[in-house]
Amino acid sequence: MFALLPLFALLPSAFSRPVPRTIFGLGNSTADDSASGAPSPVSLATLNSTLLKPAQFARVAYCASATITNWSCGLPCQALQNVTFLQSGGDQGKIPLYYIAHDGTDNTLVVAHEGTDAKNILSILNDAEFGLVPLNETRFPETAGKNITVHSGFQETFERTADSLLAGVMSGLASTGAKKVLVTGHSLGAALATMTGALIKGAVDSSVDVTVTGFGLPRGGNEAWADFLDSDVGVTFMSNQNDPVPTVPPKFLGFQHSSGEIHIVDDTQQNFIACPGQDNTNCATGNNVLASSVANHLGPYFADITFGGSQCSPPS
Repeated sequence: MFALLPLFALLPSAFSRPVPRTIFGLGNSTADDSASGAPSPVSLATLNSTLLKPAQFARVAYCASATITNWSCGLPCQALQNVTFLQSGGDQGKIPLYYIAHDGTDNTLVVAHEGTDAKNILSILNDAEFGLVPLNETRFPETAGKNITVHSGFQETFERTADSLLAGVMSGLASTGAKKVLVTGHSLGAALATMTGALIKGAVDSSVDVTVTGFGLPRGGNEAWADFLDSDVGVTFMSNQNDPVPTVPPKFLGFQHSSGEIHIVDDTQQNFIACPGQDNTNCATGNNVLASSVANHLGPYFADITFGGSQCSPPS
């Protein structure tokens, strides 16, 4: 398991481009003017058309690397047709897996990051090795002077595969002719997806549409990082009922979510709300810590999507 990435740490020029929006158009709200704004309902049909594929690709990232390479990972792979595997990295240990694939149906390049090992979630609750450190502005030159700080463990993990991942994305765009990139992940994978999405967004030209979608996303940086994601990247993320992961690291330590949260209200898989602003108190941020449910972190989220590898086939 990743020593740098305990669950408590999970639980706690680009400016010329058009301003990005999250899928549900909430990307430009600020914490000051709408952190307590009234959520609006989101239909299951809307989620199925916008978030189902990102969730399915994120689920695949929990499967064994060998089964992803030949797209034989069981139900998670079977749910996604016309997909060509292109590249993977990481060791599914200290360096979480990522993979790059081409979705031929939508002509989209997909980057998916593996999340935290579900078998170790409870055992790492007592660890708290995390802190805010300056963002590596060499990777993100458009952030110079913005005083952005990010989760130290997330950034260290991201750096281990950033070069090979970006090279794979650029190669994949050239070989497939795709003009869309989807970056996705669950838990730790969602946190890495925000950094990867920002990296790719800064490397491609404005003709390439980069979408970042996460599930069970922890806070990954300070308010300046959240503002940068809102203004330059656009992130949509889904929180599930009383999942504790989206509420940590805590805000009082300087962490803040970007906009774009979609919150699951109950376990019917029918009631969903779009939460305006950063860290909206009507959604996951307002959860009672005493009612936290680790089971909610794994799912199901909607359409019976559950994360953690339970639906994967073992390697042959």
